Amino acid sequence: MSLTFHWFLPTNGDSRHVVGGGHGTPATASGRDRPPTVAYLSQIARAAEDLGFVGALTPTGAWCEDAWLTTAMVSQNSERLKFLVAFRPGFVSPTLAAQMASTFQRQTGGRLLLNVVTGGESHEQRAYGDFLDKDDRYRRTGEFLEVVRELWDGKSVDLVGEHLRVEDARLARVPDPVPEVYFGGSSPIAGEIAARHVDVYLTWGEPPAQVAEKIEWIRGLAARHGRTLRFGIRLHVITRDTSAQAWAEAERLLAGFDPQTVASVQAGLARSESEGQRRMLALHGGSRDGLEIHPNLWAGIGLVRGGAGTALVGSHEEVAERIREYAALGIEEFVLSGYPHLEEAYWFGEGVLPRLAAEGLWRHPFLPEAAPSAQVPFAS
Repeated sequence: MSLTFHWFLPTNGDSRHVVGGGHGTPATASGRDRPPTVAYLSQIARAAEDLGFVGALTPTGAWCEDAWLTTAMVSQNSERLKFLVAFRPGFVSPTLAAQMASTFQRQTGGRLLLNVVTGGESHEQRAYGDFLDKDDRYRRTGEFLEVVRELWDGKSVDLVGEHLRVEDARLARVPDPVPEVYFGGSSPIAGEIAARHVDVYLTWGEPPAQVAEKIEWIRGLAARHGRTLRFGIRLHVITRDTSAQAWAEAERLLAGFDPQTVASVQAGLARSESEGQRRMLALHGGSRDGLEIHPNLWAGIGLVRGGAGTALVGSHEEVAERIREYAALGIEEFVLSGYPHLEEAYWFGEGVLPRLAAEGLWRHPFLPEAAPSAQVPFAS
C-alpha cells in the first residue's frame, strides 16, 4: 500500500502566522504577509510536486480567491501536480460544471480532482443567490452529481429533479480521465450523498476513535448501494527534527492569537450550521487549555480558523507514527497544510515522507520505482 499525500494552496493569503477564514468567517487581516499571487502559489505547487505530493487542495468561499480560475493559472506553471478544486454545486449548472471539468482535464493533462462542498452556512450561500436550506442543498448536491457523472459517462441526460432540471444535456467531449470526486460531511444526509456518489470521503482531523466511527458509518452506507469508497483526512502539520522544536512552533503560533480575534471567530463559528464544524469546536471549546486532544494532535488552529482546525505536531518520527495510526483505520489519503505553506511543505516532505518510504507506506508518485532511499529527492 502506498499512502497518498496532498498539500494546500493558500488562496486566502499566507504567513508565518495562522491566516484564518472559512465557514462564514473572514480571513484574518493580521499576518497575511504573502498575498495569494499566481507567482507565490506556483512556488508552492512546484515544491509540492517535487516533494511527492499528488495534489493540492484549493478552498472555496468568499474569504479566498476563486479556485477554478486560480488553479487554471497555476497549472500552467507546474507539470504533474493535480488540483483538488473545491466548488459549490449550487453556484453553477451541472452541465456547465461537467464541461468545465472536461476542459480542465484536456488543458492540464488530466490534473483535476473535485472537492464538492455543499455549503454549511446559509448566510454565505444567500450572498451568492442561493436560498435553499441545508438539507435541500444536500439533496441538490445529489441531483447535481447524478447529472455530472452521467454526462462524464457520455450519456445524454434528462432530469426533472426536486431542485435541478436539465433537458437533452450532453458533452461534446467527455473528460479523460474522469475526475475523482472528494466530499466531506458529518450529518446524516451528507453520509447518504457520499455513499451514493463520491469516490473519496474526507473527514477533518478528529481523534482516531472518532475517525474510526466515521469510516465505519460511511462504509456501511456505501455497502448498501454496492459501492466501496476510499477515505481521506484533512489536517495541518507542524513537524520538526525534535518534538520540543515542533511544540515550540505551536506555542509561537498560539501566542500570536489575539484574544479579541479568537472571541470573534468563535462567536461566528458557533452560528455555523455545519455538523463537522460543530465537532471541530467541541475539540477545544474555545479554550487555550488542553489543546493536545490526542498524542500529537493539537486543536489550536481551530481557535482562529473555520473548517479544518487540528494539526499533527511533533518530531518527524512522531508525526509519521500518527499517520500510521490513521492509516491503520483505513485512511489512505492525507490532505495537509502548514504555515507558511512553502516552508512547511519542505519540513514534511524532507522529514516525514522518507520515513514512510523506508517502511513501504509511501513512494514518490513522480519518480520511477526505486529503493526507499532514492524515492525522495531531498531526503536526509
